[in-house]
Amino acid sequence: MKISVNDISMNYTFDGPADAPVVTMSHSLATDRGMWDPTVPALTSRFRVLRYETRGHGETEAPRGAYTLEQLADDARALLRALGIQRTHWVGLSMGGMIGQVLALRASDVLLSLSLCDTSSRIPADAKPQWEDRIRTAEAKGMEPLVEPTLARWFTAPFRERRKDVVDRVATMIRTTPVAGYVGCCHAISALNLTDRLSAIKLPTIVIVGEDDPGTPVAASRLIAENIKGARLEIISSAAHLSNIEQPEAFNRALSSFLEKVG
Repeated sequence: MKISVNDISMNYTFDGPADAPVVTMSHSLATDRGMWDPTVPALTSRFRVLRYETRGHGETEAPRGAYTLEQLADDARALLRALGIQRTHWVGLSMGGMIGQVLALRASDVLLSLSLCDTSSRIPADAKPQWEDRIRTAEAKGMEPLVEPTLARWFTAPFRERRKDVVDRVATMIRTTPVAGYVGCCHAISALNLTDRLSAIKLPTIVIVGEDDPGTPVAASRLIAENIKGARLEIISSAAHLSNIEQPEAFNRALSSFLEKVG
């Protein structure tokens, strides 16, 4: 389904009972709402699950130019308002977790809880050239040269060998991400610097991370958990960046148990 908010057309889907509490799921860079396919069935007996596609991704419009995390958070807030959702649990992975942090700092009244998965609260200065390289590559050559390096970061080697079917589906998501959307969101992510503000977040929070995540490592998740009072840290064994896809049972168990407790 599509709806016009913040001057763009946004794509979204609902699953689960119409009268249940809402869980909003926000995906990573270079994926789409299908990234959450392994997670949704674990939630729909108790929750109404809203999945939406971030500006520049999936079937949501991809305007040219640099985006900001504040803009992406405003998109999400406008979507919730347009759909008549007053409060929601937020589940964000990677970029989705960054959007969730900004939303919690700018509009905590719309959130019931935060699930921050395989994400970070700061991009170190020495990592910024990597983001500039990715932007240059996408603008010059399109998404194809980014597919294999991204998959290598997102999944452990044994999983890539064992589950080629799953990895191929994710490869298609990366490959078909609009260049304008990828570049716009790379600009947003590269400016991430929220660590010193996290103590202002008072929401029930779980931080979930794959133990082998090279891009947003356990140390980054531990830092988030230490800065949000009462936050719980859950480390998923034998998983890299897309821990919800690589270890769905363990991920779903951690997320469901948290949401049932707070929801």
